[in-house]
Amino acid sequence: MSTATGTAAENTVTMAKVGTNAPDFNMPSTKDIETLKENVKLADYKGKWLILLFYPLDFTGVCSTDLTHFSERFDEIKGLGADVLGVSTDSVHSHRAWLRMPKENNGIGEINYPIASDAGGKLARQYNILIDDANIALRGLFIIDPEGVLQYSVVNTPAIGRSVDETLRVLQALQTGGFCAADWKPGEKTL
Repeated sequence: MSTATGTAAENTVTMAKVGTNAPDFNMPSTKDIETLKENVKLADYKGKWLILLFYPLDFTGVCSTDLTHFSERFDEIKGLGADVLGVSTDSVHSHRAWLRMPKENNGIGEINYPIASDAGGKLARQYNILIDDANIALRGLFIIDPEGVLQYSVVNTPAIGRSVDETLRVLQALQTGGFCAADWKPGEKTL
């Protein structure tokens, strides 16, 4: 006698692929830094663009620059109808400690967007960026459109940080809805 525990649909893992719906998520976050009891969900970002920033580890140098540089440009990002969510496999308690630690002690201080905890690496695995042995994510940046469709994906080694300028250029190119030539810049004509 078979005792299946779920249907095939329930056991299927949605993998991230540009041009398809982004994998759904519901993760603990620093949205409420005091209680750490407010999760973030993909549905929270419906109707706006989302820049999803995966990074390897709290309390590390390159990760600190990534998160703080996006925070410094957050008003500009918001002005483009977008939001940012940082994600790593560290716990929300580690995230909170990192946010509260002074910069001179390897902390990052307050940032203008939440950081989510993908502690088991489920979402990083769906984006195909999980380093299984270490349970850390590669440095992945993904842009999801207001309808929840993944529109952009770039992944690199943990040793290299991301360019906010390039991310904003790509975001604005996507927002044109047109075809943008190589090295297209905001304000230029589309093809």
